[in-house]
Amino acid sequence: MEIIELPGYTPEEKLRIAMRHLIPRVLEQHGLSSEFLQIPEAMVKLVIQRYTREAGVRNLERNLAALAREAAVRIAGQEHTVPLSKDMHQLTSPLVENRLAGGAEVEMEVIPMGESNHEISTTFRVASPLIVDEAMLEKVLGPPRFDDREAAERVASPGISVGLVWTAFGGEVQFVEAIAMAGKGELHLTGQLGDVIKESAQIALTWVRARAIDLKLAVVEEINLLEGRDIHIHFPAGAVPKDGPSAGVTLVTALVSLFSQKRVRADTAMTGEMTLRGLVLPVGGIKDKILAAHRYGIKRVILPERNMKDLVEVPAAVLGSLEILLAKRMEDVLEQAFEGSCPWRRHSKL
Repeated sequence: MEIIELPGYTPEEKLRIAMRHLIPRVLEQHGLSSEFLQIPEAMVKLVIQRYTREAGVRNLERNLAALAREAAVRIAGQEHTVPLSKDMHQLTSPLVENRLAGGAEVEMEVIPMGESNHEISTTFRVASPLIVDEAMLEKVLGPPRFDDREAAERVASPGISVGLVWTAFGGEVQFVEAIAMAGKGELHLTGQLGDVIKESAQIALTWVRARAIDLKLAVVEEINLLEGRDIHIHFPAGAVPKDGPSAGVTLVTALVSLFSQKRVRADTAMTGEMTLRGLVLPVGGIKDKILAAHRYGIKRVILPERNMKDLVEVPAAVLGSLEILLAKRMEDVLEQAFEGSCPWRRHSKL
């Protein structure tokens, strides 16, 4: 069996899909038309940005359906409704009219209309269509679930970096958190991690300790960064299993940030495997990872230099909104990842 991998949609593609296919289908499913409900492109963009963060459009369609249901309820609750039919049947019997005029009760039997008869349908006339705005979005969908400021808030302190990972559902943004505490020099890892990513964390810590002087984390080689303290590294979303080597550069960046007490740039995400000598190796899923960064509001992406060939698969509109930085060694990553001055010494010969 051949497995076909489908990349995620860009926000622009989601918008076109929604306007051409999802909205007409949702309106039809709820018995509506553009005469009753209109969802402007600007509002669809807000739904994509604030209420969905996915590779496909399933949740987008669900949110649009919620707006359609709200519109249907409002229209059904309007008092000014006019029944219409193609052929109105009137009671013309004089006997019935006389009894009605005299105030007598009349029992009437309703006979179902057959296929040979004209079907009587009831429609509604509305003065103007309901146009979705931001107020309606918040009333129906609730407060925004995602915010472009989320990355800035989560990388507000040293010891945190932003990585890019690939899953069966497409690319995702993965934060890495590191913290130091009093202990015996042990490394603790949490977040449902596999063996490969655990080894990547050990390699990252070993490399940082070996380069402590060049990173200005120690004055002399005899200083042990783990003396009297433990390091705890956590990958949030603990219920989701994680594995693979592509978090190597993200782990090193988080550790350097922790030991140097310098913050990593919140607008920068990265991916790449790292060797014990500090080489940055290529990884897979580049297109999906870049799409995830774009979807998340990331502005700068650090990639292995040998992944440059994979950029041809990324839509030009997405590449135009991102700054792609290529790294051959771990030093290149550190130069681009930190706010202000990087602790790395440029004159190092490593």
